[in-house]
Amino acid sequence: MTYIEIKEGTRLSVPNNPTIGYIEGDGIGPDITKATLYAINSSLEFAYKGERSIEWQKVMVGDEAYEKTGKRLPQESLEQLRRCVVSIKGPLTTPVGEGFRSLNVTLRQYFDLYANIRPVRYFPGVPSPVKNPEKVNMVVFRENTEDLYAGIEWKYDSEEANRVRQFLSEQFNISLTPDTGIGIKPISKFRSQRLVRKAIQYAIANKRRSVTLVHKGNIMKYTEGAFKDWGYELAATEFRDQTVTEEEYSKNPEAYRNRIVVKDRITDNMFQQVLTRTEEYDVIATTNLNGDYLSDAIAAQVGGLGIAPGGNVGDVYAIFEAVHGTAPKYAGLDVANPTSLMLSGVMMLQYIGWNEAAKVLEDAIVQAYKDQKVTQDLARVLNIKPLKCSEFAEEVVKRMKPVE
Repeated sequence: MTYIEIKEGTRLSVPNNPTIGYIEGDGIGPDITKATLYAINSSLEFAYKGERSIEWQKVMVGDEAYEKTGKRLPQESLEQLRRCVVSIKGPLTTPVGEGFRSLNVTLRQYFDLYANIRPVRYFPGVPSPVKNPEKVNMVVFRENTEDLYAGIEWKYDSEEANRVRQFLSEQFNISLTPDTGIGIKPISKFRSQRLVRKAIQYAIANKRRSVTLVHKGNIMKYTEGAFKDWGYELAATEFRDQTVTEEEYSKNPEAYRNRIVVKDRITDNMFQQVLTRTEEYDVIATTNLNGDYLSDAIAAQVGGLGIAPGGNVGDVYAIFEAVHGTAPKYAGLDVANPTSLMLSGVMMLQYIGWNEAAKVLEDAIVQAYKDQKVTQDLARVLNIKPLKCSEFAEEVVKRMKPVE
């Protein structure tokens, strides 16, 4: 096996036949993973004519790993992902209200994948609940390692919750009733600024127009409000010649027309803004919980989570993933929509610098939707015959074209 190497701490050295890990996931995971790997392999052939290829290494995580090892995330699987550096994964089961903590969160924290990147745009032919979905072209950068997703919480009747309530009462005169569960919301300057840095770097590299800091700082002034302040501070100190604040820009648009506009919006207002003033938003940087809600809401405007990709990216390690759930009732039926994972594959190819293959795959997916070749989730809205998951992959591959 030939693994991707890490050079100078943060630079990837990608061979022509890298070993890349894949996690099938639970529920519909195996179906959409099989379709996705087939499509990615085909795009490589069209783009590179055999000069580049991927050696896929299966990594067991989730239900399959539990059945075979008694652990949902074995240490060997973590070591495999570390060796691969870059991986792709299907959805994993996360219980609600009880049981083990999210494997997705565990992976993000273990590899310090601090940026959850969610590009959302419209594909012609996809049914949408809004009038002008073509205006949606946003990329959400969601902080991935802290905020409420850090998982620092205690059940209301636990000894730990009792001790925290007592501490708050004695030290800060804060009175909580005995039936109060407690969670802690940590937001740090270091983690906030590295997330905003990655968002601004992306905006510059991809010639985007603006970066919007989304927060609830009017209420949570020292966590969400601090995120906003630290974001502006970073833009002013590290990207002084490439960025401008919205206030500065409004006073002299012509002078700053080639700069990235950095602005901020209150979270609840932002949900309205992405619907009513869609074209004004481009790259979004936000805290974890806000980003979770907002990225799903934006995806709904263009047809839903079935066509929304995602990547968990750190300074070097990256795991690209389908952003939807496991849909267990459809497991093994070959009916699920693999587009989210396929588009995450596009992101993965771009991340390793194989942009030609990424374009081949993305263009073919777009053409398939233009031709209304869709799976059952969208076919029932369009009132047309649905394709199976594997059939959709075949239709995508049929529409691939060699790189000119």
